[in-house]
Amino acid sequence: MTKLLVELAPGRPASGEVPEAGPTYTVATSPDGIHRPAGINTCYDLFKASAEKYADQDCLGSRAVGPDGKPGPYKFITYREAFQLACQAGSAFLHLGLKPKDRLGVFGPNCIEWMVSMQGCNRTSLQCVPLYDTLGDKAIEYVLGHSEAKFVVAAGAKLAGLAKSLKGVKGQLLGVAYWGEAPQEAQNAITAAGVKLLSWQQLLQLGADNPRDEVPPSAQDLCTIMYTSGTTGNPKGVMHSHGGVMSMVESMREFLDGQGMKVQPRDVYFSFLTLAHIFDRVVEEMVLFLGAAVGYYSGDTRRLLDDAKELRPTVFAGVPRVYERVYSGVLDKVNKAGGVKAALFHAAYAYKAAWMRLGFTSEWASPLANRVVFKNTQAAVGGRLRAAVGGRLRVFISGGAPLPKYAQGFMQVAMCVPVLQGYGLTETCAATFVQYPNRQSHVGTVGPCMPGVQFRLEAVSELGHSPSSNPPRGEVCVRGPMMFQGYYKQPDLTAQEVDSDGFFHTGDIGELTPEGTLKIIDRKKNIFKLSQGEYVAVEFLEAEFGKCDLIEQIWLYGSSFEATLVAVVVPIKDKLMAWAAGQPELQGKSFKEVCASSQANAHVLAAVTATGKEARLKGFEFPKAVHVDPEPFSIEHDLITPKLSLKRPQLLKYYKVKIDAMYAGLKAAGALPKTAPAAAAPSGQATPARA
Repeated sequence: MTKLLVELAPGRPASGEVPEAGPTYTVATSPDGIHRPAGINTCYDLFKASAEKYADQDCLGSRAVGPDGKPGPYKFITYREAFQLACQAGSAFLHLGLKPKDRLGVFGPNCIEWMVSMQGCNRTSLQCVPLYDTLGDKAIEYVLGHSEAKFVVAAGAKLAGLAKSLKGVKGQLLGVAYWGEAPQEAQNAITAAGVKLLSWQQLLQLGADNPRDEVPPSAQDLCTIMYTSGTTGNPKGVMHSHGGVMSMVESMREFLDGQGMKVQPRDVYFSFLTLAHIFDRVVEEMVLFLGAAVGYYSGDTRRLLDDAKELRPTVFAGVPRVYERVYSGVLDKVNKAGGVKAALFHAAYAYKAAWMRLGFTSEWASPLANRVVFKNTQAAVGGRLRAAVGGRLRVFISGGAPLPKYAQGFMQVAMCVPVLQGYGLTETCAATFVQYPNRQSHVGTVGPCMPGVQFRLEAVSELGHSPSSNPPRGEVCVRGPMMFQGYYKQPDLTAQEVDSDGFFHTGDIGELTPEGTLKIIDRKKNIFKLSQGEYVAVEFLEAEFGKCDLIEQIWLYGSSFEATLVAVVVPIKDKLMAWAAGQPELQGKSFKEVCASSQANAHVLAAVTATGKEARLKGFEFPKAVHVDPEPFSIEHDLITPKLSLKRPQLLKYYKVKIDAMYAGLKAAGALPKTAPAAAAPSGQATPARA
């Protein structure tokens, strides 16, 4: 089709209930797929080989917090030392009664102990089950029970939350180990539940005193079960094999090597995106595979920039919110400076961006602008980010949610470093599509597919998308050796999501560009991510908020480009008017006038919030603004189906002005970051003379 893709198989016409499917493509650079190194078939093979090859090189680093509450310098353990700790942890797990293929939970922020626990699992064929706060207390209990986890390693600060989840798994856990400081009350709660409790030091000593031989897994064995949000409220257990994770590691290595961005032992990766998600997990596995070092953040997101300044990484991965803050922060400084400085900045931006559109890299599009203008900009990134990493940074990676086109373009022009974003899901073992560096035509897309990935577009007739249209559009369906093995204990759900040809149906609608890159343009499924990466199961939330006795109908809206939800609520007329009768300023008003009042808006939002709190929902699951509409969603307005299901694209079109107004109001009130003026991301200027 294009120079970026090759066609592997022709498309399929529609037949009965089977929709039309487009051709199957893979990336042209790897038409025969990926080729894992001989003898490296599992995550344990990977770490063991690296421990031998890079034994005395820095492996894992962290900052200890001193008595004054401030973190000190980064201190690293070597590959040899990290492997020895993993051997001790794995031996302790077996000594405590765990058996190969049992599940072990890890609960806490990224740190050396997290990685050592995971590598201890790999050495003994245990299956790692990450736990994380955004799942909620109920969900943690569910995951422990559903996965039948036999042991948990947790941060001391998480013990209290873990203790609350033990009621539903009585007699299941063989023990809990914790790192760091733990409140005595939380320790008492764990032991009171009849669960053996060990400190991290006790766990390692137990393993040192009772060494066990390795129990290496096979490529087909499960490596991890990662739980991700489901539409019914209960998380789904996504099963990944060792071979699948290794396939993605190799795919990433081949991609980076092919783009001249080879990861080497001198590289340092800054880890703060949670290891409980597949994206950071596979990135760290790749870094360790290639002998580079991982430096963990200090556990407090407010210190991220200080951590980056101390670590000076060469690879930085962040969520879109980080880069959007950079964008708005720099432009605020520029606009406040005004006058000649602002004019110089905008002129330099337009000049350099024009040369980058012609194919020049950020470094060479305008060296003069870099030295004179953008040197100061780099020192102001989010306060200090580009300056913080001491000039060693080679690439920014954005993951977890889509990065807005304006923010990516700005970062690449002003920061003089490539910004890569991709597309993937937990089921696809993270990135299945990734942009190429320094390709301005890739901005606004997620790039072509990764090595080893095959994909096709499948028609979604109800949304008007067809792979035979121009441009081709349809549901993105992917397959390859890195794909998940299915949903744990949910074979029926697995069969729904993976078709007879082995393609996983992502639920996302994609558009294929003439160049061969993919744009994500719509959703087929009613589950999405907010801008900070949290999954939102919107139908489940609407059902929960619908329990509010003031609500007749509710539609929740969220976007991967926004950090919060908003809602349109149709109240029950009698109940709202009964409340309004007690409000002096609303007496004598019509239902329509009451709905339009700020008092009713606040009252409805408070009622919705109270209902969410009763359901013990997480903070990001609450709408932060509502529009109160006296008119019900109707078939006549094409907002609901005959079965009374919400028609979301039509609702968005119908209420677009109200949605935009709610987000604008939240930003004006400081509840959301403001987007900077479009003038900062110029496009379409005439080509300048080169300087």
